[in-house]
Amino acid sequence: MGSKGVDELGTDLRKMLADKDHPQLEEAIRLALTDGGALDALLDGLTSKEETYRYNCFEVLLWISESRSQVLYPQWDHFVGLLGSSNGFYRSMALRLIANLTGADEEGRFESIFERYFELLDDEKVMVARYLAQSAGVIARRKPHLQARIAEKLLGIEQAHHTEGRKALVKADALEFLAAFFEVLPEKERALAFAEGLLTSSSPKARKAAQAFLDERREAVKK
Repeated sequence: MGSKGVDELGTDLRKMLADKDHPQLEEAIRLALTDGGALDALLDGLTSKEETYRYNCFEVLLWISESRSQVLYPQWDHFVGLLGSSNGFYRSMALRLIANLTGADEEGRFESIFERYFELLDDEKVMVARYLAQSAGVIARRKPHLQARIAEKLLGIEQAHHTEGRKALVKADALEFLAAFFEVLPEKERALAFAEGLLTSSSPKARKAAQAFLDERREAVKK
């Protein structure tokens, strides 16, 4: 804890982060990195009822999780707790922060929540499932031994209960992972079939992603 109490630091942060158009993100980051109490205030801010302040608190924590993950890693359990929140926005924030914190996870904490984390591919909110699919590559780069397991989860998205249109969007996000890690996938043919199944999707985004994925694979085979 620094020289100021959490309440006072919270007031300072609100002044920095409550402005929708000109939030002082860099100053808030500096404060968070130099005073542990500011981190407490930011964590509280993640569940604030004030939308702008909540979002900017998240942006600060996201930057720290990406660039200084070891600073935020001690708060791991706080973010894991948010995975079970009834609020979809909170679950989405937790997914992204945890993915970044795997870079500092030498204790194997992520492995212990792997199934719980990827259950959210079937979340009632497609937003949550999409953020998870988009975060999968972050985890795979930082924990290479999980790449095959992650691919298996993403290839199994067909079993999720989303509508076909929404499921197609999650699949399009999953293709980014499959493209990035195609060479290490144990089931390349399954990945190709996954993409081919999207060529007739009602989602233009999914069709475009699938065509690009398949074109890239064919080009690689020619070489």
